[in-house]
Amino acid sequence: MNILFIGIGKMGLPLSSHLKKLGHPIKVIDINPVQIEMAKQSGLVIGGPEDYQWADWVFTSMPNDEAFLSIAKYISENVSTKAVYVDTSTISISASSTAASWLLDKKIPYLRVAVSGNNHMAAAAQLTVLSSGPKEIYDQALPMLSSWGNKVFYLGEQEQARLMKLVVNLLIAQTSAMLAEGLTLGRLGNLQWEDMWEVLTNSAPGSTIMKAKMNQLGKPMGNRDFSPTFTVEQMIKDLSLITDAAKKLGAPLAQTQTTLDWMHQAVAEGDGQLDYAAIIRVLERKAGLSN
Repeated sequence: MNILFIGIGKMGLPLSSHLKKLGHPIKVIDINPVQIEMAKQSGLVIGGPEDYQWADWVFTSMPNDEAFLSIAKYISENVSTKAVYVDTSTISISASSTAASWLLDKKIPYLRVAVSGNNHMAAAAQLTVLSSGPKEIYDQALPMLSSWGNKVFYLGEQEQARLMKLVVNLLIAQTSAMLAEGLTLGRLGNLQWEDMWEVLTNSAPGSTIMKAKMNQLGKPMGNRDFSPTFTVEQMIKDLSLITDAAKKLGAPLAQTQTTLDWMHQAVAEGDGQLDYAAIIRVLERKAGLSN
């Protein structure tokens, strides 16, 4: 089974490395020379245009709709007739549907695979994997998808994986908004920062994401760490996809829109490259609290 993996950035590099460990012949392509060098250091073979005909499976990990549509169009016109296409990008439902029509015209099976988790979780094979597309293709791909994490879900024949990823990310973003409001309220009432985190993570709200943020932010005020696991600017991209989908589906997401507004305010105040939980700082500044 020959695999071609296109786009070996923060997520694509660990995903392709895990596929390599399964023993399949794999080649990778990227336009960024830094990523190419990192791939070489990881023992991956660099591919070229001729490998679109060599590949039985073509995987992609693209940063946005524009890049995804460009490569999906190229794949629809250049891969072998035996090839299967698997995309792992976080993109809009409409872009994925457009690509699906191109691929259907060429009779190229198309599996949508959305991964939930950051690049550190990808490297540790701890992602949650959401899949939709032809069930028989999913069944064939399952051993490969399982190399990325042991929580793998099949959700339907069309764009369900894309929408499920947006639902997951909505809840992750709203956790940061919930923390921003709750912790600001507590600080204004003289609750100690560390005490709030200790209680929150050991009571009903103590979710997996809450406990992860406790390890990062539940330190004394002067030592709390907003270094990014996923930046404010990256979360703005995802929240924009979510609110766009909501408009098309008629879903009223007033709270999510407010969270998106706070993310934009974080960027305006210089926190765009911090962890998305930096919207805590936005509300603290609104309340006149020191960061």
